Amino acid sequence: MRVFGVDIGGTGIKGAPVDLERGDLADERHKVLTPHPATPEGVADCVKQVVDHFGWSGPVGATFPGVVTGGTTRTAANVDKGWIDLDAAALLTERLGGEAGGSPVTLLNDADAAGLAEMQFGAGRGRGGTVIVLTFGTGIGSAVFTDGRLVPNTELGHLELHGHDAEKRASGKVKEDEELSWQQWAHRVQKYLAHVEALFSPGLFVIGGGVSRKAEKFLPLIEGIRAEIVPAQLQNNAGIVGAAMAAHAARAGGPPARGGSPAGSAAPARPATGRPAAARSAVASPVGWPDAGR
Repeated sequence: MRVFGVDIGGTGIKGAPVDLERGDLADERHKVLTPHPATPEGVADCVKQVVDHFGWSGPVGATFPGVVTGGTTRTAANVDKGWIDLDAAALLTERLGGEAGGSPVTLLNDADAAGLAEMQFGAGRGRGGTVIVLTFGTGIGSAVFTDGRLVPNTELGHLELHGHDAEKRASGKVKEDEELSWQQWAHRVQKYLAHVEALFSPGLFVIGGGVSRKAEKFLPLIEGIRAEIVPAQLQNNAGIVGAAMAAHAARAGGPPARGGSPAGSAAPARPATGRPAAARSAVASPVGWPDAGR
C-alpha cells in the first residue's frame, strides 16, 4: 500500500510516496525550499510541485508546523500569519485538483505526524507509559503519547525557557544561526529536556528532526535526565511517513483497531470496523490517532 506524504517545514517542503507496510519511503524524497514569506498560496504551490514531481494522483497526507484541528491551521509560529484559522486542508486539496482529481489532502501537526510514525515503526514501537517525541529543526515540535495514545497539538517548543520560547533557544536553526558548538547546543537542549521532564515525567524521549542524523555528536553530552533518550529511527523522514499514515487512515474511516481521539479535538475513539485482522489497515496500531480533517 502506497500513500503520498508531504512534510511542510519552515525551511523546506519535502515529500514522497510511502510504503505503509514497511513504514518507509517508497521512492527518494523530493524537496523544495519553503517560500519566504511562507504564505498559504505560496506554500500550496510548493506542495503541488512536490506532488507533481512524482506524477502522483491519489490521497495525500501533509504536515503543518503548528496547531491543526479538523483541517484548519490555528497557529503560525514559523510561517506567514495568513495560516491562522485557515481551512488549509481545503486549500491544499483544491490546489492538487480536489476530490474529483483524486488528491484529497489530510492535514495534521508536523510533530504529531513524526511521533505517530516513530511509535508505529521506529524508536517508540512497543513502548508504554509516557513517550515524548521532539523534533529539532526550524522550531521544536512535540508529540506526547500516554500508553501509546497521542495527546495532539502539544507544541512544547513554545514552553518558556529563560524568558524565551524554548525553540528560540534550543532549536536546530538556533544552533546554525548562532554557530553554537555541539557542546554549547547540547547544554541548551539539556536544560530544555529537564524542563519538559519536570512537567511530564516521561520514560522515553525520542529526538527527531534533521539533527537526529548526528545524534552521536550531542546525545552523549546530555546529562542529568532520568528518562531514556534515543534518536528517532526514521530520522527526518518521520513526518512524511506519519502524514501518509494519517491520509490512509482518513480514507479508511480511521484506524480499525484502538484508534485514538481526533487530533486537536476531544472526540471519542472510533468504533472498530469489524473487518477481520488480516484485512486491517497497514497502519492499525495502538497509537492514538489524529483527526485528519480534510
